[in-house]
Amino acid sequence: MAEEVILLDFWPSPFGMRAKIALREKGVHFDLREEELLSNKSPLLLQMNPVHKKIPVLIHNGKPVCESHIIVQYIDETWGPESPLLPSEPHERARARFWADYVDKKIFPAGRTAWRSTGEAQEAAKKEYIEGLKMLEGELGDTAYFGGERFGFLDVSLIPFYSWFYAVETLTGCSFEEECPKLVGWAKRCMQRESVARSLPDQHKVYDFMSEVRKKVQAQ
Repeated sequence: MAEEVILLDFWPSPFGMRAKIALREKGVHFDLREEELLSNKSPLLLQMNPVHKKIPVLIHNGKPVCESHIIVQYIDETWGPESPLLPSEPHERARARFWADYVDKKIFPAGRTAWRSTGEAQEAAKKEYIEGLKMLEGELGDTAYFGGERFGFLDVSLIPFYSWFYAVETLTGCSFEEECPKLVGWAKRCMQRESVARSLPDQHKVYDFMSEVRKKVQAQ
């Protein structure tokens, strides 16, 4: 019996992008189903993630897996053991998980506040966002990827936020090329991978989406 792999996603979500990248890195064929999160969540999403009612949700042979980092780890453990995303050495694996958690707790909220706000709140968030990216740039060092020469778990965690860069730059007046040149170089290197290039949306399309959301937030 063939495996059934379904991914419930919402195209601008960096968290959904993680799942798509991991599946494509492993060569897993999957049924991508786009959700209309802003208007009408599907019955399948509500059934498969009744706790948070959020994407992404990976459904493997009828069984749901929720939360993006958990999904990526599940994918890593289930498919393609010859090309692992997480390091085999326990301390390196813990380190990758630590920095992935840092992305969710520091990078994501600061970036979201930066593009949604104005004035002093925006300046403070922009500063925090850039400082966070520079911290990650230090962790990257002079290696090709965060796992050294191998594309891995932390790369999957962070690279979706590259799709935000144009919008954040345009809406806040900063330059990531100037502030974090090594990180931008890393992002361009990641974009040469088919799994990443196919999973990240066009930055201008993301900018249009963010601009509309920003107008609605500021009108409230």
